[in-house]
Amino acid sequence: MALPYLEAVLCKSPPLLSWCSSRSLDPFGVSGLGFMILMYIFETYLDIRQHRALKLPTLPKPLVGVISDEKFKRSRDYSLDKSYFHFVHEAVTILMDTTILYYKVLPWFWKRSGELVTKVGLNAENEIIHTLAFLAGAMVWSQITDLPFSLYSTFVIEARHGFNKQTIWLFIRDMVKGILLSMILGPPIVAAIIYIVQIGGPYLAIYLWGFMFVLALLMMTIYPIVIAPLFNKFTPLPEGVLREKIEKLAASLKFPLKKLFVVDGSTRSSHSNAYMYGFFKNKRIVLYDTLIQQCSNEDEIVSVIAHELGHWKLNHTVYSFIAVQHTIIPLQHLLSFCLNLVSRAFEFQADAFAKNLGYAPQLRAALVKLQEENLSAMNTDPWYSAYHYSHPPLVERLQALEDAASKKED
Repeated sequence: MALPYLEAVLCKSPPLLSWCSSRSLDPFGVSGLGFMILMYIFETYLDIRQHRALKLPTLPKPLVGVISDEKFKRSRDYSLDKSYFHFVHEAVTILMDTTILYYKVLPWFWKRSGELVTKVGLNAENEIIHTLAFLAGAMVWSQITDLPFSLYSTFVIEARHGFNKQTIWLFIRDMVKGILLSMILGPPIVAAIIYIVQIGGPYLAIYLWGFMFVLALLMMTIYPIVIAPLFNKFTPLPEGVLREKIEKLAASLKFPLKKLFVVDGSTRSSHSNAYMYGFFKNKRIVLYDTLIQQCSNEDEIVSVIAHELGHWKLNHTVYSFIAVQHTIIPLQHLLSFCLNLVSRAFEFQADAFAKNLGYAPQLRAALVKLQEENLSAMNTDPWYSAYHYSHPPLVERLQALEDAASKKED
């Protein structure tokens, strides 16, 4: 579990916003509000296209005979449920955001938060203290407004389709831990950003990018070691055939595998995944227990790891990491689209890497199995996919594997 509340504070109500508000400026204005509404209309159009694709009653031709009819029906029902929910969620969100911006609620709340700071005996002229008070209120608001949607998504939609494994108490415990972590990590990060804004001058953008780069490195270091274990249990993968095959593959690629873990993802969801992390000679691989349960044999699991190792071998992680992550809102949409294009290209390359290691049949089987078990959308609109998906649809990945195999045979 990530830090949703810290993310909400830093992304939905960035410190730069409060810094502008403190100078009686409107950082959005009519043009910003208009852009937000136009983006909502454009993205809703894409959502409608995707919804129509999801309602198609038959599988794409390349998946006929590959995906069972029963899995397709379940996937279709799950995807449509999520799509309907998404329409409602986005409509409520744009309504709230538009109201907040149109009636200039943020500058008003900035003023009120300053008054509150003064009442408790602190110095409201101190921008760091003032901003922290402002963002604390924003975090409370974000928590209140997001909670009904999180509860419905987890305990209605995910539960209805057999994915949710959480109890309400585990959900509340995770939420409380997330809030406490935000309270611990948020203030020093916000204080540092405001200080950089104050002294940045003409090099502000460079300083902010450098700070966020260092912060990302730090979070990538401490998150899996300190934060992630607060939410999940990580245990070493037991000795056996699977461990031997993964270690042999890693050694053949000179991947400096330090530890190999299994995480109890099944305590919250039956969705499956695998990932790796760590710097330099301290690499670790994590398998979800659900991935191990869902794959038919060890080679299918190893083929998934081969794909992930392809990302490492081809330096995809480094390229993605150094990309600019934080920019002004109009450019953020374009940047996100461009990064998705790059990410999809990386996925094809990682698939080809696993194929070249001899795992093409196993990877195809694993991709199909993961698509089925996660009830991922089988029919996708090409425009929606291009704009939103960081991973290519299953049809395209299977076709790319087959094309690569055909070229090799020729």
